[in-house]
Amino acid sequence: MKVNQTEAQHVDSRFMRESLVDKKLLAGTESPVRAILPNLNVIQIGGLSIMDRGRTALLPLLDEIVANQAQHQQVVGVGSGIRSRHILSVGLDLGLPTGALATLTAKDSAQNAYIVSCLLAQHGFVYLEAPFIVQLLPAMLAAARGAVFNGIPPYALWEHPPAVGKIPPHGSDAGSYLIGEVFGARSVILLKDVDGLYDADPKSNPNAKFIPHIGVEELLRMQLPTLPIEPVVLQLLLRAKLARSVRIVNGLVPGNLTRALAGEPVGTVIHA
Repeated sequence: MKVNQTEAQHVDSRFMRESLVDKKLLAGTESPVRAILPNLNVIQIGGLSIMDRGRTALLPLLDEIVANQAQHQQVVGVGSGIRSRHILSVGLDLGLPTGALATLTAKDSAQNAYIVSCLLAQHGFVYLEAPFIVQLLPAMLAAARGAVFNGIPPYALWEHPPAVGKIPPHGSDAGSYLIGEVFGARSVILLKDVDGLYDADPKSNPNAKFIPHIGVEELLRMQLPTLPIEPVVLQLLLRAKLARSVRIVNGLVPGNLTRALAGEPVGTVIHA
């Protein structure tokens, strides 16, 4: 059967003749967003704060993750540690750009994630590379007990240049948060070696005040000199659609993760 080309039909689209950078058009795209995995809990294990401390810090934490898996669906992101600091130092000395540095630090994070996945393998956890998080995470969570991923987002050579210096701004805090945002996770819990957020460095200031709960805009106005979280996460929270908070928890204290998963007041909650 011959098709009359003059009868070809066009598919109408609200964007077909519009610029996708037009401010008015962008404002008109605001609409409710669907949570893909609303029961998911994203757990981020710090590389320097947890992984590099070895078995005494990591193994009890992994036991706690396993103990909670029957009740709380979890996916575990893992960050980079001291090896990444070394390679960043070498790369900076050689004048490598931010995108190349981001590619290097992601290698260390991937190694740590693979270590965690090996330790959790007997409990049914699987390791997912970045491309498979999108394609396979829902299926793996249905078939397996949990999943482990490289917390560094795969911007690699396309990493955004930072405002100051050359250190890649998107680390495993940001990567884990973005997984929570895109899937509409129930919670994003960042496991560190500190109890949470203070208004000053508690290691050098004994009068530092603990902050259990704070809005991201208020926190930005405080302009604290140091933070236990990547600053870019605060900017991401300002634009949050689904994951509207993160919780900073001391992962070295037994039971803290269990309390955080249960929604009990532990650590610091930073909310949009």
